[in-house]
Amino acid sequence: MDGLLQEYLPIIILLGLAVGLGIILLLAAFFLAVRSPDAEKVSAYECGFAAFDDARMKFDVRFYLVAILFIIFDLEIAFLFPWAVAFKDISFLGFWSMMIFLTVLTVGFAYEWKKGALEWQ
Repeated sequence: MDGLLQEYLPIIILLGLAVGLGIILLLAAFFLAVRSPDAEKVSAYECGFAAFDDARMKFDVRFYLVAILFIIFDLEIAFLFPWAVAFKDISFLGFWSMMIFLTVLTVGFAYEWKKGALEWQ
């Protein structure tokens, strides 16, 4: 049993250091933070425009477009990293399937750009 505990000792030490550092940083921020609230600083905001009373009020669709673009390119990176790591082990089918995937994403991005979805007034 002692051998098993000695193998986990570095993990327990690292966990203790992480928890300790987290607590120290939280306490330091609590005690050392400058507190100068004003009406503008503590006001509620969302998506860059002033808060409103009615939850059914219409707002600009560009917020949705930016969110969709973020999700698309986030997924692209999530697929691209494992593909790049295993690049020398994949076949031509794996290579060309990724090229088709990247082409579809590039065409979609060019379409969004051409339609002006990335322009912000």
